[in-house]
Amino acid sequence: MKVALRHFIFFIFFFMVPKKVFFTKGVGIHKDKLASFELALRKAWIEKCNLVYVSSICPPTCKVISREEWEQSLLPGQITFCVMAKNETNEPNRLIAASIGLALPADNENYGYLSEHHACGETEEKSWDYAEDLAATMLATTLWIEFDADKNRDERKQEYIASGKIFKTRNISQSAQGNKDWLRTTVISAAVFILD
Repeated sequence: MKVALRHFIFFIFFFMVPKKVFFTKGVGIHKDKLASFELALRKAWIEKCNLVYVSSICPPTCKVISREEWEQSLLPGQITFCVMAKNETNEPNRLIAASIGLALPADNENYGYLSEHHACGETEEKSWDYAEDLAATMLATTLWIEFDADKNRDERKQEYIASGKIFKTRNISQSAQGNKDWLRTTVISAAVFILD
């Protein structure tokens, strides 16, 4: 009985390793906090899913797919795992951003890293640059890439590339200014996993 149970658990967890990931973002504005978040999810096209937040690992051989590919994969009510960055404000004109960074190793049999960054007062470009650098730095430490942490991002990026161990980095970011009429403004960015 114990052996059968172990095999069953292994079978379940084996199929829970995501095979695909997609990136999406959205912004929502509403007088209520929850409704603002729901509108941001709608703009990101993931409002119909039951989202489960997970941490920062992109599984080995996980393929990044386009919007056209993932729209067909999600079903209403589906339990959906994601790494999400979220920020909100009800302060007029306050600049907020939410960004996800991804760093993948050159050897796709190794895992990659996803990072979340939630910022106030940063432009979208600065926010996504920070998130992408954070993911690359986390991956670099696991791949034993030597780098000087005191160097600026561009210099570290050159060191990562020169190592030949980091294959690709990418990001997605959403920024917005707080609504001028004191309505709640929510921004989200997400890396959403597909299990099939």
